[in-house]
Order: sequence, then structure tokens, then C-alpha cells
Amino acid sequence: MYLSGYNRSVASDVGFIALIGLAAETGVIMLVYLDEAFKRYRAGKFSSLRDAVMHGAVMRVRPKMMTVMTTMLGLSPIFFGTEPGNTAMRRIASPMVGGLITSTIVTLILIPVIYEWWYERQTGTN
Repeated sequence: MYLSGYNRSVASDVGFIALIGLAAETGVIMLVYLDEAFKRYRAGKFSSLRDAVMHGAVMRVRPKMMTVMTTMLGLSPIFFGTEPGNTAMRRIASPMVGGLITSTIVTLILIPVIYEWWYERQTGTN
């Protein structure tokens, strides 16, 4: 929003609401994959917790990138269009485009790191 030069408005709030829903969905799915990998680690299928977390996170790269790219592709006519109605709609697309970039970084990098750190502290393993 800051880079686009927009102030907060009802339209931008709608964009944030849509972004929060999409980010929460992909974050929860990442946690499901990480939990599944952790269960396999406990069953002895991985040599270390880090291997299990890496495997679980790598399984989500393509679906997350597909979600981000299709959403950005769908928003691109609104974001880059020059029609008169795009001014209001751009305020919805702006937080979604920026937020999807941030959400991708958080989902693919930060969540697995925190997940591994959390379970290392809980179980005392490496």
C-alpha cells in the first residue's frame, strides 16, 4: 500500500481480508505437511528432524507457487489496467499482490524454520 501510494480504505480492507484468507489457508496446509513429515520422522523414516522438515516444506513449494502465480495472474488486469474502473479495484489488488509475495516467503521459509525450532525445543532432538 505504501509503495503504491494508497491510503487505507474500504476497498483496501477488502483486499486485506481476501489476502488473510488465502495466507491462512496456505499456512495451515504447510503445517499439515510438516506434521505429516514429523510423524514419519518419529516412525524412523528420516534420519533427522531437519530432513523431515525439509521434505515436508519441499512438498509444498509447487502448490504454493501455483497458488501465488494464478492469483497474481488473475489480478494483473486489475493492477495494470488503465480503464476508469480500475482505480478503485487497484486498491483491492494492491494489498493482495504485496501480501502474496510476503505470504510466500513466510509460508515457504519462516514457518518451516519455526516449526523445526519449536519441535527441537519440545523434544530435545536435533
